[in-house]
Amino acid sequence: MALLDMESMAGSIGVSVAVLRFLLCYVATIPVSFLWRFVPSRTGKHVYAAASGALLSYLSFGFSSNLHFLVPMLLGYLSMAIYRAKCGIITFFIGFGYLIGCHVYYMSGDAWKEGGIDATGALMVLTLKVISCAINYNDGLVTEENLREAQKKNRLTRLPSLIEYIGYCLCCGSHFAGPVYEIKDYLEWTERKGIWSGPWPSPYAATLRAILQAGVCMALYLYLVPQYPLTRFTEPIYQEWGFWKRLSYQYMAGFTARWKYYFIWSISEASIIICGLGFSGWTESSPPKPKWDRAKNVDILGVEFAKSAVQIPLVWNIQVSTWLRHYVYDRLIQNGKKPGFFQLLATQTVSAVWHGLYPGYIIFFVQSALMIAGSRVIYRWQQALPPKMELVKKIMVFLNFAYTVLVLNYSCVGFMVLSLHETIASYGSVYYIGTIIPIVLILLSYVIKPGKPARSKTRKDE
Repeated sequence: MALLDMESMAGSIGVSVAVLRFLLCYVATIPVSFLWRFVPSRTGKHVYAAASGALLSYLSFGFSSNLHFLVPMLLGYLSMAIYRAKCGIITFFIGFGYLIGCHVYYMSGDAWKEGGIDATGALMVLTLKVISCAINYNDGLVTEENLREAQKKNRLTRLPSLIEYIGYCLCCGSHFAGPVYEIKDYLEWTERKGIWSGPWPSPYAATLRAILQAGVCMALYLYLVPQYPLTRFTEPIYQEWGFWKRLSYQYMAGFTARWKYYFIWSISEASIIICGLGFSGWTESSPPKPKWDRAKNVDILGVEFAKSAVQIPLVWNIQVSTWLRHYVYDRLIQNGKKPGFFQLLATQTVSAVWHGLYPGYIIFFVQSALMIAGSRVIYRWQQALPPKMELVKKIMVFLNFAYTVLVLNYSCVGFMVLSLHETIASYGSVYYIGTIIPIVLILLSYVIKPGKPARSKTRKDE
């Protein structure tokens, strides 16, 4: 009877039973995270975090999922315990190597594309946690003057106990789909230190907002997805359409797919907020209000109305973007030198491999590097304009916005369809416009070189 009920429920919302089971467990992370508040003692909280995460994984994906999680967790911990001087780089390659193996074995991208589910999504999040923990423990050997601010903040001077480590890795609020956070924050939260040492703010209003946001996102996704299926890209009718209709369909397909991610991240945001881990300090307003930035993985309006492609990593999958900056991008910059296209491309390549070895992922993240580089060119031209050309500046701002909308939604087709043939076919159907424009802008930047403007804006707007 229960199976029949699951099948009817799954059919009513157009998903498989496996996906419905995952969604129920995923939503259950909210009350499970809330109950963490009432667990006595630090050790008890670590045990609860580990056990609840393992149990929800078992209910979602089966027993084998926890065996997969144990491999990078234990190998990462062993590398920290045995060879601290190189544990960061060892764990990086072990973690990514095992994740790639699971991606290939389970063909997870095809499963997700066809509406299936497996544990590799949770393993992706776990991999980043394990790697960051090892790198931060490695950084504990380095003197603070040789570290960046983020490295100083997150460095570990002692090896976490095994139960602390497992609790951090499997803590149910972020175990399935993020957000990724630092072990130092997890330990301070559990031990009521740092920003958690004083009275904790009430999480209920922020949690309710995240839950309502999740409901709206799911409703929009379920409404839009039947109207803009990915299969349309390979149907004869798509080839019969004109250029503008094909381009608009690419936009709507990308727009539709994003609401699924908005829903997922809104649920995890609610889980992280309600347990208190999402708290990140107080605003400077009067009276001060609590900030929940650690729980935030997406700024929906920031994505849909981004004025520049450079802003996308700051508003989409925020915590993973932060991880990539701290553990890949920043660490590839040589002392005394400025970052360039190499650091950007290498970071995007790591992100692509993290998602899986599908051509669509690789192409999408290379496209992302081109998109961001092209957007920076437009921004530099805009900033070089004199103050009296305010109207032209506003036109340049609009052009950067239009460029971002065009190239982002063109590029993300590869992320959705995954196969090389479908990706190239969809790009070719609009004459590779989203690839040609960024390349032309990058080449033009070597010809049209504006003078350096006064630095009146923050780097974020770059």
